[in-house]
Amino acid sequence: MDRRLLRTTFEQVPLLYDRARPNYPPQIFEDLVALARLPEAARVIEIGCGTGQATLPLAELGFQITCVELGEQLAAIARGKLARYPKVEVINADFETWQPERAAFDGVLAFTAFHWIDPDVRYVKVASLLRDHGVLGVVATEHVHPPDGDDFFVEVQEDYEAILPDDPDTKAGPPKPPDTIPDLGEEIRASGLFRVIAAQRYLWSVVYTAEEYIAVLNTYSSHRALDDDTRKRLHARILRRVQTRSGCKVRKTYLAMLNVAERL
Repeated sequence: MDRRLLRTTFEQVPLLYDRARPNYPPQIFEDLVALARLPEAARVIEIGCGTGQATLPLAELGFQITCVELGEQLAAIARGKLARYPKVEVINADFETWQPERAAFDGVLAFTAFHWIDPDVRYVKVASLLRDHGVLGVVATEHVHPPDGDDFFVEVQEDYEAILPDDPDTKAGPPKPPDTIPDLGEEIRASGLFRVIAAQRYLWSVVYTAEEYIAVLNTYSSHRALDDDTRKRLHARILRRVQTRSGCKVRKTYLAMLNVAERL
């Protein structure tokens, strides 16, 4: 499936997405605000807010936030969660074609959503929405395997190879070491529209029970894109693998990469 289809799969399980997806470390928000030098009551856009997991910490800082979310049900959950923040607006729209009544925003932010925006459009569109010297703040996340990582994620490749031997993700192998994952710095510079002013990296781990881990898998676009029978067979194998472990748990390590750039 192509990007435009895959990015709609989260709409299939909005409540599960809200419950199962992990939150971001608080330090990311503190660093973003400081590095981007966002003023108090800054006007910002959040691309792809999902159910508002990253929006809440920003709303608590008093920012005026316009969230642009593609999924109608995801947007509805976010609206309910953010209803007590009158400065936050959640719009159900396609970011590539959406146009605000007034642009000149102080910042455009994206949390694990920027890669879903059309590469031919993403930087041009963001630049058009920012005031002079406005900032782009992007957090990209990856599943990684550090030296002390849980070897479950190497062993579970057997299940993917058994069910999805020809899938590109299967052929890519287990998660990579965090220091081999590049951030978006070079891509941002190559746009010719922004100057990178800061970059930070964050590692954290989440421990999941067998059922919790399957719930998370059920929110991933690559898993949602599978037909029901294939997805059930794959998840049954993975569930059995976790249940046979000591403690019946897995520890997944995430890498978040923050890039902050200023519009030229």
